[in-house]
Amino acid sequence: MRTPRTSLRLCCLLTILAVAVLLIPTGLALAVPMQNDPNGFDGIPWGAAFTESDRFVKVEDAGRVQTFELNTTPRTLGPAAVDSMKFSTIDGKFARVMVRYTGKDTHDRLLTFLQQQFGPIDQTPGQMAGGAVKFFNWQGPDSAIILRYDLRTGLGVIFFESEAFRVKLNEGNSPSTF
Repeated sequence: MRTPRTSLRLCCLLTILAVAVLLIPTGLALAVPMQNDPNGFDGIPWGAAFTESDRFVKVEDAGRVQTFELNTTPRTLGPAAVDSMKFSTIDGKFARVMVRYTGKDTHDRLLTFLQQQFGPIDQTPGQMAGGAVKFFNWQGPDSAIILRYDLRTGLGVIFFESEAFRVKLNEGNSPSTF
């Protein structure tokens, strides 16, 4: 049997829980349908045979997954210089690019560039969550683009991924590999 005292405690607990859920910064946005799916990156289609060349040098060999970097500098994506670009293959087939960058100005230029190329982010109030870490996602039939930016550190990472190879690339990785 509930007493007025236990009802008051339950009401207070539910109110505190509701406020906590609303104030926890998640920073996660829903994926936006991609316009102009590139089905690859920089003219290289997903699944293309990929090896060391004049343009790429192997920097990591983890068995089925191999990682390459560009031989040239500076590295750019659209209008912005970036810190690194790593090209990953699985079983010798091109599957992912990871781009790392630093700074709010670079972030803003890259976000604008990606929206121009792949479609605008829905910034309707209620669609974007607040928080120190921002996520932006574009989802296409063949490609996914995931941008993560930490407002506190100014560090950002963008993944360009093949939908067909995404599961294979993430096999054995923990959820915190991001």
